[in-house]
Amino acid sequence: MHQPKQHPSVAYGRVGVLLVNLGTPDDLSVRSVRRYLREFLSDSRVVEIPKPIWWLILNGIVLNTRPKKSVAAYAKIWRHDDQESPLRYFTRAQSEKLATHWPELVVDFAMRYGNPDIASRLDAMRAAGCDRLLVVPLYPQYSATTNASVNDAVFDHLKTLRWQPTVRIAHPWYDQPAYIDALVQQVHAHLGSANPAPDKILLSFHGLPKRSLELGDPYYCHCQKTGRLLAEALGWPHDKVLITFQSRFGPAKWLEPYTSDTLADLPGEGVKNLLVLTPGFATDCLETLEEIAMEGVETFKAAGGENCTVLPCLNDSEEGMQVLNDMVTRELAGWLAT
Repeated sequence: MHQPKQHPSVAYGRVGVLLVNLGTPDDLSVRSVRRYLREFLSDSRVVEIPKPIWWLILNGIVLNTRPKKSVAAYAKIWRHDDQESPLRYFTRAQSEKLATHWPELVVDFAMRYGNPDIASRLDAMRAAGCDRLLVVPLYPQYSATTNASVNDAVFDHLKTLRWQPTVRIAHPWYDQPAYIDALVQQVHAHLGSANPAPDKILLSFHGLPKRSLELGDPYYCHCQKTGRLLAEALGWPHDKVLITFQSRFGPAKWLEPYTSDTLADLPGEGVKNLLVLTPGFATDCLETLEEIAMEGVETFKAAGGENCTVLPCLNDSEEGMQVLNDMVTRELAGWLAT
């Protein structure tokens, strides 16, 4: 395009896709974990306690006790060869495979909390000429604690830009056929070699305070629909596909039933062989690998269960990339040449 004399060189005309996951410490030091937890738990979207009260709790108790425990938990699942957490490793892998599949796009990834941060990646994508941008919060089921928090961070940074890109935010895909089909493929692949076959399938989603549902957060309903669609696609009775919620924190009532309680109760109800999925997570992380695949399995077996298999998240698997490619195709309609 012809530019007037003395016009600064400007990159423009490209379409970008930014994958955004929750976040992770940079390393296994207490300092790094404390820094991550401070940023994460200071977000008013995550903790909806009055700020003065929560500031005292967070800085007086939580950040003085939890980081050491979290370091020990992260150490169990850390990818030492890669020197990073599984969450960052798999998010990067997703972005790299997506870029290979869509060479006409600029694809990058960011963390809502920690590194690489959203602001720096938005700046890099603008510098690369992206004046149209699709932001993909990597949460299949929408929640204000996750999706809305990503949106907040994106638009807070856009406020600082004179030339803002045109932005689309990917719609949650909790009921999209490609997502349900990917979960079905994953289950069928396991059932083909499972011996004995599972008595039931348990779907463990990250929990939220029950008050979030009462205030209008759709997350609980999205989880329920994912579970119902998966059971129907598998042809399993609904009472054989259980939906539970994990990772509760603090004294408040959270979404029920609780995963930990269910795992402890099932053997007494005659369920000896169990298959567990964590379909609310796009990538494996502390909550899926340590809390469920380690502690959860131990709880089930200690209560009398015999076999408990926890499938990995979709991650950058062929099925997982089918979901992301389908999403990009759908969300970038009108922006890409066909």
